[in-house]
Amino acid sequence: MADDRSEPSGTGHLWMEGKTLVKLRSDQERPTHMPRGPAKRTGPGFLNPAMAPARTRSVLLLADALENDWLVKAEHDVRALDALCATGVRVRRWRTEIMAEHQHRLRITANDLDSVALEQLKEAHERHPPAIAVGHAIEDDRYERVPKGEMHNGLFIMQNDARIALMEAAYQWVDIDPFGSPVNFLDAAIQGLSRKAFLEVTATDTAALTGSSASSQQRRYGAKGIVDSYAHDDAVRVLLGLIATTAARHDRCVEPVLALFDGHHVRVSVKVRRSRDGASNVLDDMGWRVRADNGTYRFVHHPSPDEVERASGPMWIGALWNREIAGRMTEERVVAVCSPSENELKAHREAGLVWTEDDQEYAQRELRRSVRYIAEAADLMSREHTLYHMDDLPNMAGVGQAPKMEALFTALHEAGFSAARVPDIDPFFVTDASFEEVMETTRTLVAAATE
Repeated sequence: MADDRSEPSGTGHLWMEGKTLVKLRSDQERPTHMPRGPAKRTGPGFLNPAMAPARTRSVLLLADALENDWLVKAEHDVRALDALCATGVRVRRWRTEIMAEHQHRLRITANDLDSVALEQLKEAHERHPPAIAVGHAIEDDRYERVPKGEMHNGLFIMQNDARIALMEAAYQWVDIDPFGSPVNFLDAAIQGLSRKAFLEVTATDTAALTGSSASSQQRRYGAKGIVDSYAHDDAVRVLLGLIATTAARHDRCVEPVLALFDGHHVRVSVKVRRSRDGASNVLDDMGWRVRADNGTYRFVHHPSPDEVERASGPMWIGALWNREIAGRMTEERVVAVCSPSENELKAHREAGLVWTEDDQEYAQRELRRSVRYIAEAADLMSREHTLYHMDDLPNMAGVGQAPKMEALFTALHEAGFSAARVPDIDPFFVTDASFEEVMETTRTLVAAATE
């Protein structure tokens, strides 16, 4: 019997994310460009446009792994699983937007428990197939039992509980993007990875991760938070710390590649490898953030009794990004990989896409926004740094206003330090300059601006 939540085949309207055509439900409004925050679900098959930047970065990371062979050797395939794929926008973008010369190495599995969402995935992928046909057969030898799924234009589509799907085969690339907390899926995800693999995890329960909901944070993540300027960075580090300690329980260690707070969710991307020694050393990168009297902070492995009240943790206190990989995530790169050519755009319009010149301009801005500031901050975020909120500088420095961020960066660079803005909805920056140097530079700039 048909699911009464589904729409008749062919209904709805077309949208383009990256260079991939997406069918929206007829009751979902055409997305606004550069949306923010969680959107109201209208039923199965709902596309949250605010998650588009995360999907774009996923395309870039997977493309980078294939192009630069940092996950597997050049002659080997990458087996990728989107364990909670919904209508499969992410997997379709992998298949459509990653370079043609690497598509034959990419074996993609899409899994979800929602039959309606999977039917919409199949329909969209058949109506708007990728330009490069990939004829992969089902790899029966990968599974402990015959998999319940079908091949559709280079996608192996399964309907399974995500925790079962995660452990059915050894994947080198796994994406977990649930509604809410990913906690229930982490053990299965870690256990289902190959010896050397890549894991991407999304969490939308930011109230718990930031400490706004203290009971949820303690219950789900075993952490204590403080809601202040560093709450976003805390959220990233708390989730990363949980992933790292979960991996360690399974004799694995993690290396962060990209971890950030993006509007209404946290997204953590890590390399994972089997290593007992690495797993045993996980506590070297675990600790607490203790707020200092001057308004900034320091990381410690264990807060003293008198520091606990002004400390958040436990959390990951090591590097958050990989310098080389994040450094290649430029605006020029995202446009080259994820923006349609004139011929592709013409074909999409002939398929029924209504897409104006303004739409294309806004879409380009959205692609650029998805990676803005990442390459510039890659070096600092991959090593020891201090994070500052621009709005906190006046109180910290004892001045009436904050200097312009660009002027502050220029002055710090001229003094021999590094400084860069980080991707966040708030004006944060990172630097390797000392607190005293940042404060003195702030005072000098403000004094010069008021003369």
